[in-house]
Amino acid sequence: MAKTKIAYFCQSCGFESAKWLGKCPSCQQWNTFVEEIIDKGNTTSVPTWKVTSNTQQRANKPVQVADITFSEEHRMQTPDKEFNRVLGGGIVAGSLVLIGGEPGIGKSTLMLQLALNMPNLKVLYVSGEESERQIKMRAERLVTPEVLSQQSSVSSQKINIAAQSEINKGCFILTETSTQNIFKQIEALEPDLVVIDSIQTLHSSHIESTPGSVSQVRECTAEMLRFAKETSTPVFLIGHITKDGMIAGPKILEHMVDTVLQFEGDRHHVYRILRTVKNRFGSASELGIYEMLGEGLREVSNPSEILLSQRDEPLSGITISATLEGMRPMLIETQALVSTSAYGTPQRTATGFDTKRMSMLLAVLEKRCGFRLGAKDVFLNITGGIRVEDPAIDLGLAAAIISSHEDMPIPFKTCFAGELGLSGEIRAVNRVEQRIAEAQKLGFNQIFISKYNLPSAGQDKKRMDLSRYDIEIKIVSSIEEVFSQLFG
Repeated sequence: MAKTKIAYFCQSCGFESAKWLGKCPSCQQWNTFVEEIIDKGNTTSVPTWKVTSNTQQRANKPVQVADITFSEEHRMQTPDKEFNRVLGGGIVAGSLVLIGGEPGIGKSTLMLQLALNMPNLKVLYVSGEESERQIKMRAERLVTPEVLSQQSSVSSQKINIAAQSEINKGCFILTETSTQNIFKQIEALEPDLVVIDSIQTLHSSHIESTPGSVSQVRECTAEMLRFAKETSTPVFLIGHITKDGMIAGPKILEHMVDTVLQFEGDRHHVYRILRTVKNRFGSASELGIYEMLGEGLREVSNPSEILLSQRDEPLSGITISATLEGMRPMLIETQALVSTSAYGTPQRTATGFDTKRMSMLLAVLEKRCGFRLGAKDVFLNITGGIRVEDPAIDLGLAAAIISSHEDMPIPFKTCFAGELGLSGEIRAVNRVEQRIAEAQKLGFNQIFISKYNLPSAGQDKKRMDLSRYDIEIKIVSSIEEVFSQLFG
C-alpha cells in the first residue's frame, strides 16, 4: 500500500509544516494551521489528463534572448467591451484568469453571460455549485449585449424570446467537481474556452483532503494551469473570498494565475465594478463598470453617467474632479460635509478615499490657508461606490471642504485636476490633456489645472496646446490662488 503523508497548512497563506504550529512563521497569524492528509501513492498513477507523459518530454535548454522568436499574441475578442478592456484587449490563448468577489455580486452571471455570447467558440462551463436546471433558468434570463442595449424599446417577454433564439449553441454545461472527470470530458469535447465555477468546489483524487482546503485549491489550480499552458486553452476560475475581502485559499493561488480580477460593488445597488489586480498581458490598473439588471449585466461605456449626479442648481460641498483609471479618464463627484463637532472629539470619515490623506489635506488647509478645522467634523464621500487613489482629486476635495465650511457653492460646470502639496502648491498630474478633453466632452465650462503642467521654456510647445480646447482652462499655482478665484 502507498504511504500517506500528514501535513499541516496555514489557512491564511498556505504555508506547509510537518507539525502543528501555533503561529505561522510566514504570515504571523495565530491558530491558522489545519491537518490534511496527502496521498502520495496516486501522484504517479493515471495522468491527470491525456497529454504526453512528463517522463518522455525533452528537457528544456537555455536560449539566448535574441534567438527567441516572438509574434504578436492573438486575443479572442468578446462582445463585452468592458471585459476586453479589463483583460488588456481580449482573452489570451493559454491564460489562466481568476475572478473573485462577494457572494451574490454577479461573478457567475458575468461568466455565464460571456459563455452564452460567444457563438464562434466552443465553451465548457463547469459548475460545482449549481445543477443543470439552475444554470438553465439563469441562462434564460440572460440576453446578449445587443438585445440588452435595446431593452428600453422592446417588451421583456419579446427580449427573452429573442435571447433564447440567440443562445450560443456551442455552450456546454458540466456539473462536476472531480478534476479527473472534468479532464475526461475536456478530452472528448476539446473546448476553446473553459470556465470553472468555482475553484473551491473542485477536488483531486491525488490529495485526500476535503474540497476547498489549502492543498486541494493549490493542486486543482496547478492542474488547470498545466492544462491551459500545454493546450493553449484559456481557463477562467471563479474564486470565493474570505470575510476580510481576500480571495480564499493560499496566497500562492494569486501568484500562479496570469490575471486576477476583483468584482466589487454593493449588492443593494445596481452598479458593479470589475477591477484588475494583476495582469501579465496588460495594465494592472484598468476598470470596467457594469449595471446589474434583471436580464443580465449591461456594460457602462460612459462612467460619468453613474458617477455624476444630475443637479438643477449648485450646492455647497460638491465638486467635480477629473481622475484616471488605467487608460480611461473619468469625472467623479466628490462631496464634503463640514459641521461643528457636538461630541468634543471631531470625527474624520472618508468613503472611497484614504482617511490619512484626508487628514493631510485638512492640515494643509488649516496651516496654509488659515481655515480653523480642528474642531469640525469632516465627512468625505466619492459617489458611485468606487474607491479612488489618484492624487489628482486633491484639489477637488480641498475645494469641496472649503465650500461646505463657508457654505458657498462652487460655480456650476467647474472641474478640478491637481495634486495638493504640503506647502499649499498645486502639483502637476499625469496625462492632463485626457482629463481636459473628458471635461470638455461632458460640457463643462472651466477646469482648474496646475501651471506646472505647462511646458517650460526650452521644451516642446506642441506637447500641450491649450488653444485647441473650447473649455476655459484656469492655470493656478497655489491653493490660495484657487480660493481667490472661486470665492473672491
